[in-house]
Amino acid sequence: MEEELKKLVAQWKRKADNDIKTMDNEFASDDPVTDTICFHAQQAAEKYLKLFLLCNNINPMRTHNISILLAECKKIDPDFDELTGIEYLTDYAVELRYPDSFYIPELEEAKEAYLDALKVKDIVEKKVEERWSKK
Repeated sequence: MEEELKKLVAQWKRKADNDIKTMDNEFASDDPVTDTICFHAQQAAEKYLKLFLLCNNINPMRTHNISILLAECKKIDPDFDELTGIEYLTDYAVELRYPDSFYIPELEEAKEAYLDALKVKDIVEKKVEERWSKK
């Protein structure tokens, strides 16, 4: 059972890491697509939080809401309080995907979203490593 859980967590991590890679590739381009960066920042944060919940034997709910996922993570580990303030990423989950609410973030906004996604990645990877090392 533990091996199956590790495999599932690894799959979520790969998907989240791909969101980070997509942002890295955009920043490396001459004209970064900032709405794409912000969307993938939200997606990465969401996936990392969900893989942390999975790692703790909690089946994450189907939501894009970072506030909800972060609150669930805080119930398990108060260190997730460090991520307070990233809840705004939720707005990038849907609103940037459709032209009816046309909005293109400035480059600085995209950089902030990217850095916040990296904060989520860092804390989740640390916590997952700690959990597996206890076994």
